[in-house]
Amino acid sequence: MSAGTIAVCKFVGTISLGLLTGVSATLSTLTLPSLLTLSTAVTARSTVTYLRTRTSIRTSYLRHITTFSLFSAYLLSPRRFRHPYLLYTSILTFLSGPGVDFAIQLKEGSDASREALDLEAQGDDVNGEMVRKNVERMQYTENVRSIVAGLAFTMATVGLWGDGA
Repeated sequence: MSAGTIAVCKFVGTISLGLLTGVSATLSTLTLPSLLTLSTAVTARSTVTYLRTRTSIRTSYLRHITTFSLFSAYLLSPRRFRHPYLLYTSILTFLSGPGVDFAIQLKEGSDASREALDLEAQGDDVNGEMVRKNVERMQYTENVRSIVAGLAFTMATVGLWGDGA
C-alpha cells in the first residue's frame, strides 16, 4: 500500500481522536456543570436528555472513524514499519466508549442505569436531586472517557512524531 494512504489514515485518525477527546473534556468541565445552574429541574432534565443523545451519536461517529483509520493504518503498513502504537491507540479509542460504560456500570451496579431510565420516563414531575445525580454521573463518565481518549491521543501524537523522525 502506498505511504500516502497510510499517512492519510494516521492523520484522519489522530485528528478525529483529538476531536473526540475535546468533546469529552468540554462536556465534563464546561457543559455539564453549567446545567446544574438551570432554574428548573424539568429544563435541566430535557437538556441532559438532549445532550446525552446528541453527544453519544457524535462521539460514536468520531470513535468509529478513529478506530477504523488507525487500525487500517496498522494493517496496511508493511510488516517492518508496523508500529504497535497504532494498534494500542485504536484499541484505547474503541474502549473509550463501551469499555468505559461497562467499567463504570460494574463499579456502580445496575442502579445507575435504572435511575437514568427513570429520569427520562418521568413527565413534568421531576426531582431536582435526581437530575443533579444524573448530571454528576454523566460528568464522571465523560471525565473517564476524556482521560482514556486523551491517553490515546497522546500516544498517537508521540507515535506520529516518532514516525516523522
